[in-house]
Amino acid sequence: MPAAPKSHNTFTLEQAVGAAPSLAALQERIRESRWCLDQVQHLIPAGMRAHVRPGPLQDQEWCLLVASAAASTKLRQLVPALQLALTQRGAQVTAIRIKVQTSGR
Repeated sequence: MPAAPKSHNTFTLEQAVGAAPSLAALQERIRESRWCLDQVQHLIPAGMRAHVRPGPLQDQEWCLLVASAAASTKLRQLVPALQLALTQRGAQVTAIRIKVQTSGR
């Protein structure tokens, strides 16, 4: 008797994420982190914007990833304004961390 053909189910990334609660939660945190950056982008000097990326958002602490120590120093000066802008827009972010992310990481 011939073997039944094997079924290869393919899923879109959205379907796979929806089927795994932990992945869905991770995707939501990524979406929230990007939203936070969108809300404060106008406060970051235009020349620095390309060097700032949204990082992890966990337990009401948001991390911004920057490309250099100089960008980190400047961004740290902006943290109070960033925090205020997020609070005014209803974000539940109580702390902002700045992390220098070197290339290759």
